[in-house]
Amino acid sequence: MVATVATQSAIVVLAPLVVEIGRSFDASVSAVGLARSVLAGVAVAVSLAIGPLIDRSGVRPVLLWGAVLAMAGAALTAAAPTLALFYAAHAVSGAGVACLLSAGFAGVAAYFRSEDAAWAMGYVVGAQSIAWIAGNPVVGLLAEAGSWRLAYLVPGTIAALALVAGLAAPARAAPASLGGGFADVFRDRSARRWTIAELVAYSAWTAELTYAGVFYIESYDVGESTVGILLAVGSVVFLAASLNTERLTTRFPRRRLIALAAVGMGLLLVPLLTLTPAVAFTLGLFCITALLASIRSTGSSALGLAQLPDRPGAMMGARTAGAQLGYMIGAASGGIVLALADFSALGVVLCAGMAISALLVLRVSDPGEVSPW
Repeated sequence: MVATVATQSAIVVLAPLVVEIGRSFDASVSAVGLARSVLAGVAVAVSLAIGPLIDRSGVRPVLLWGAVLAMAGAALTAAAPTLALFYAAHAVSGAGVACLLSAGFAGVAAYFRSEDAAWAMGYVVGAQSIAWIAGNPVVGLLAEAGSWRLAYLVPGTIAALALVAGLAAPARAAPASLGGGFADVFRDRSARRWTIAELVAYSAWTAELTYAGVFYIESYDVGESTVGILLAVGSVVFLAASLNTERLTTRFPRRRLIALAAVGMGLLLVPLLTLTPAVAFTLGLFCITALLASIRSTGSSALGLAQLPDRPGAMMGARTAGAQLGYMIGAASGGIVLALADFSALGVVLCAGMAISALLVLRVSDPGEVSPW
């Protein structure tokens, strides 16, 4: 759980800071947002080796290395004098994210029985929202009180906590054979479809999260600290719903539930990014979208573990690769849409992406799926 909080803090810290960082480097919002794509691109590349490594050596050593890299990335980002070095620092953070995220999710298989996986996954997924709930308000306050550079103390501190947690964790390997790593994932049709569905879903959801702070600032003229609080409210909803998703996935067919949640998210993203009658209206839609996102993400992560139960590291490495590639595509494509059009057009594009994800997940096999009756 601490590992996934650390990864999310490294990713979301940029959201309330994009505008201020752009002023500091005399760069556009799209140019600064590209840093998330750099982080995600490196995370994708590193995760190709991380998954099989977890299956061979276990969760703990990968978690430790990830924490060290995440701490270094936060420090280098805060000290970056130019936009180019800002990007380079995010590359270091990306390597840390790949290690921590893959190890965090594979830890569900390493430390819990298969019948407890759905319950444990809810906590691991939900824990990520702590970065938004507790981290982003602090990020906004530090940015307004000092500078955006000071705000990077938040991801650095959480990465340090992940290091402590890793040192305290027992060295227990996931129960798997060496196998063929990612070759096993992509040879399996269902596992391959699941990975692509995750990629598409995270592309759409990340585009919204990356520019959510910008949307609030440009639409309602609020400050960074207010943005941090607004984003945290939606994250509270995400956390609460994630801890209870198991009740839904054990009662209803999991694939249909994931698909319905994805479609619902897509339909809500259109008015969310189009209508601006009041901050409360936008926040309300965001909270409902966050609730559906928790159902989709928690259910889908548990579904991924069920694809190749003897290869949890490879499957969760594939999840990291798909999610981070989605982050890269989402941040970059979102910036392009905003540069060429506006937030309304972005909402339509993201709705289409979530619909495609829903169609893909319906074609994934689920050996543990229950009957609605």
